[in-house]
Amino acid sequence: MNAPISITGFGIICAIGNDASQVLESLRNGRSGIGQMKYLESKHSDLPVGEVKLSNEEMKSMLGVTAPGQVSRTSLMGAIAVRQALAHAGITDISGKRVVLISGTTVGGMDLTERYYLQMKAGKPHPDIPHGNECGKSTDEIAELAGLGGVETCTVSTACSSALNSIILGAEMIDNGEADIVIAGGSESLSKYHLNGFNTLMILDSKPCRPFDDTRTGLNLGEGAAFVVLERDSPESMAYVTGYGNRCDAFHQTASSENGEGAYLAMKDAMEMAGLKSGDIQYVNAHGTGTPNNDASESQALKRIFGDSMPEVSSTKSFTGHTTSASGSIETVICLLAMQNDFTPANLGWKKQADGLITPTSGTTGIRLDNIVCNSFGFGGNDSSLVISRNRPETKSGHKDAFSSRTAACETVDSADMLADLKEFISPMESRRMGKLMKAAHLAAFRALKDAGISCPDAIVTATSRGMLDISMQFLEDIASNDEEHLKPTLFMLSTHNTISSAIAIRTGCHGYNITYSHGDESAHWAMRDAGRLIRTGKAGSVLVVSFDEMLPVFAGNPDAEEAESVFAKALVLVRN
Repeated sequence: MNAPISITGFGIICAIGNDASQVLESLRNGRSGIGQMKYLESKHSDLPVGEVKLSNEEMKSMLGVTAPGQVSRTSLMGAIAVRQALAHAGITDISGKRVVLISGTTVGGMDLTERYYLQMKAGKPHPDIPHGNECGKSTDEIAELAGLGGVETCTVSTACSSALNSIILGAEMIDNGEADIVIAGGSESLSKYHLNGFNTLMILDSKPCRPFDDTRTGLNLGEGAAFVVLERDSPESMAYVTGYGNRCDAFHQTASSENGEGAYLAMKDAMEMAGLKSGDIQYVNAHGTGTPNNDASESQALKRIFGDSMPEVSSTKSFTGHTTSASGSIETVICLLAMQNDFTPANLGWKKQADGLITPTSGTTGIRLDNIVCNSFGFGGNDSSLVISRNRPETKSGHKDAFSSRTAACETVDSADMLADLKEFISPMESRRMGKLMKAAHLAAFRALKDAGISCPDAIVTATSRGMLDISMQFLEDIASNDEEHLKPTLFMLSTHNTISSAIAIRTGCHGYNITYSHGDESAHWAMRDAGRLIRTGKAGSVLVVSFDEMLPVFAGNPDAEEAESVFAKALVLVRN
């Protein structure tokens, strides 16, 4: 790092509190927020969830929203957390400052889309309703509601690691002098869409979750938002971002590898960047979802990193539920609260030791936490780790080389007629299971890699306005038509915005940096900016950049249109000169 990256403020709203003081009280008293569903109307209301204890109308009132119109629950929670973060940092005037808001989300405004889907399908789109899970729209709404209209905004969508990757991106921007203030985090509301999606995967527990316990059977979904304020070496710093890692497990679209390779590499990178060894870490806030696969895989990664120097470990998802894309920032704020108040949060629900798994803490008070690791892992093996430290790190001296980049290859695919050429790279049997957009993106990507003479890039960066739109709409149709019963798990598995980036990583065996931007027409700009930074700072020698999107007749206000949906994919390979 060129200079210490200060955390000068934070805000949080989740199932255990509507602000930091309430969250702290719940953590100290071991009070979980997981309970009966109240605000989401679903046929599966018997499933326990971690809901924010406020209605949309109550949140609108808190924000002073009086104008008519629909506002996503994701945006409302996000705006509350951003306002808290700015107030905590004492920021009242941003004039003359380069300010960036980065939010991580996957659901975006899906809570509104699913409510009005049948109306949209009938060719009567509502002006306030996002087209599918348009993530960028929710970020822009958060900025407006939080009083940040006009600042630069960005949306990261890497499934459950989205918010942590937003903080990593914010730290990179501060470190490289691209911003004076970054407000980074994430927001995610509960929706029928992802409640049913996780239910089709059979990984939801009908009881409160028990991460790392031998009897664990799954996760409880939650919702919420949290953001941190990042500045460059501020005298008002309450903690520092000292290290981070973003790696890909490159194993499976929803499962983690047995040895936790992606998680191991992410933690290793984060600790090496911070200049820390295993004995320097006092606490790990684990991803710890409570699913048999995740907890076993993460345990192996933790053992590989820490060996006999295992610090205290707990999953706070037993308090909040799994807040999916917002989990990384919510848990970062929980880590900051623990560091400031000298305690480790308990791993609620744990009773029985499981073979091969770590033993989580039941909570400790009076413990000094100088360095904490926070883990956040997403679908597609998008694994990220963050190190936050109490003490100001030493500024590293010495000359830092800067590298230039060039485009080694570039390919565009925008016609279904070209998809027959995919057989050069993927067998017909495999390609039959792919949708048109997935085929187009793969063809563009593998042509570009071939032209560049690269089989496995160092990093993969993707950009999309709306993500896997067709598949998302098929799953919405499934929910609407089948009344939330007998749904297809494959549709949900392939619906996340980072599906393509992770699929390419799995196919190429790329364990490197992996991120997806989903901010409307600005997505490609953010992807290229990130790819260039990776080359310029020497963190990658080659970066595959893929931009992809599709349009369906339903969103053109003409559901009876005869023409097939259009797909577009462009791929280029940047290499270091």
